[in-house]
Amino acid sequence: MNPDNIVYRTAIWIIPLVIAIVFHEVAHGWMAKWLGDPTAQEQRRLSFNPIRHVDPIGTVILPLGLAIAGAPVFGWAKPVPVLAHRLRNPRWGMVAVALAGPGMNMVLATFAAIAVGVTAAASGGTQPIGVGAFLLANLFNFLLVNVFLALFNLLPMPPFDGGHVVEGLLPRPLAAQWAKIGQFGFLLLILVLVVLPMIVPSANVVGRIVGPPAEAVVRMFMNLAAAIA
Repeated sequence: MNPDNIVYRTAIWIIPLVIAIVFHEVAHGWMAKWLGDPTAQEQRRLSFNPIRHVDPIGTVILPLGLAIAGAPVFGWAKPVPVLAHRLRNPRWGMVAVALAGPGMNMVLATFAAIAVGVTAAASGGTQPIGVGAFLLANLFNFLLVNVFLALFNLLPMPPFDGGHVVEGLLPRPLAAQWAKIGQFGFLLLILVLVVLPMIVPSANVVGRIVGPPAEAVVRMFMNLAAAIA
């Protein structure tokens, strides 16, 4: 397997990303079901079949383009349906549902770090080749993707999970106004993540806000992997 091959480069990013975002969305559905809302289960979204969660742009087109361009890869899946009024405690239930996705990503990042350490130990300190190198690359990128998704989704703005947390913490009148912003979530996403950095490079949300803590968390996990190896 040639690491410079475009198919190889794409695979070692797309495979970890799809797994990470599917688990992320299913975690939202699991938490909602546990707290009283079985909507995701009723609509067959508590499934690890990626096809049930694919968003054409966020799961396919955008990540594929980023992988081909050699840029950091990220994306999203179709949100699982959650109906707040079916939760036993709608206000705090939505906060718990929102945090379940990033929480799942951090759990997966922990498993990825352990797997990286075990794989490195099994290789006896030599650089894996062939299938071993492909596996290690996927595990390392799985760690990176999960850390990034967890922190990225905690940004305190709609439509991210962090936006739902903010809504749950605000006084009810302000929370109602905040929820209205969510109607323009996708446009806000494009404005903040794409348009604003083009106009004001110093306002790069990903690079300046998500990047530094993500790097710190990744270092922590790599120290764990090194201790295991």
